[in-house]
Amino acid sequence: MGPGAFPRNPLPPETGPGIRSRKRGNDKTVLTVNRRTFLATGTAAAASRAVLAAPMSIPIIDCHIHIFDTTRKQGVPWPEKKDTVLYKPALMDRYRKIALPLGIVGAIEVEASPWFDDNQWVLDIAAKDKLLVGTIGDLEPEKPEFRKQLDTFVRNKLFRGIRYGNLWGRDFTANIGKPEFIAGLKALADADLVMDSANPTPRLINDLLRVTDKVPSLRIVLDHLPRIEKPSKPAELKAYMSDLAELGKRRQVFAKVSGVARTVNGKVPDDYTFYKATIDEMWDIFGEDRLIYGSDWPNSDLWAEYPVELKIVRGYFEAKGRTAAEKYFWKNSLAAYKWIRREDNQPK
Repeated sequence: MGPGAFPRNPLPPETGPGIRSRKRGNDKTVLTVNRRTFLATGTAAAASRAVLAAPMSIPIIDCHIHIFDTTRKQGVPWPEKKDTVLYKPALMDRYRKIALPLGIVGAIEVEASPWFDDNQWVLDIAAKDKLLVGTIGDLEPEKPEFRKQLDTFVRNKLFRGIRYGNLWGRDFTANIGKPEFIAGLKALADADLVMDSANPTPRLINDLLRVTDKVPSLRIVLDHLPRIEKPSKPAELKAYMSDLAELGKRRQVFAKVSGVARTVNGKVPDDYTFYKATIDEMWDIFGEDRLIYGSDWPNSDLWAEYPVELKIVRGYFEAKGRTAAEKYFWKNSLAAYKWIRREDNQPK
């Protein structure tokens, strides 16, 4: 996720049967669960508690981590200093301690800064750490300097693309109407690079549909769809679902099953069946060949610790069978990002 982030606990796309929402102080939304749903979830939870007890036999490529150093002299544009959870260095030594014991063999860094020089700052870190199999930078396709910047970074094979969307105060909707923006995206596609996009809203989904019409050769990865707040008005919800279904038909569009965990009555359910309706919807729309794993570390700490987030999606995809799990945890990301294998334990 990162800059321009969502509130910590927005409602999931579908809360499922027996789950409702209510408001309390300061408009904070809290999920409440009826007794039948709670008991059903509790029964299934017994089987999922052992999910992380043994290392996963399938290698995992984490396609969404953020790297930043709050101790730098120039500081960071995100997270904010007042964020007591996130405002501390998020560097590879810290990530390794969390990820390696869980079977993570590679990771892709996704931009957390609109500062141009931070593209190279991250690439310099990646050059020294072979756990990183790619980086997603921050460049603005509508700017006159974009082509020159792209030509510079494309020489580095670890640079796998850019992220663009409703981030950093940019107007994605307006830019789609600019010929120079579309020309920039075509240059990105011609370089065989990808565009990540966040943070998901119904408007963003419609915008991405428009982009795929204009630049059908561009691979797109949709970040954090489980965190979207669906429209409450029937007509708007129908339009959103129609756009999402159409986007799902376009084979160059991938989606990360990331940002799944939710706080319910002060706790985070760690059994995947609680989130099954939400992930099922993505499965039905994008299919097993275009869903990708991403932790959103360390931003995910706002909802749950890394092992909990992983346990949820691991439980779901292992229940789908080994073939589906392998696609989700590494094969689909290779098709989307064409990441660079740097260690013997990284799959090929």
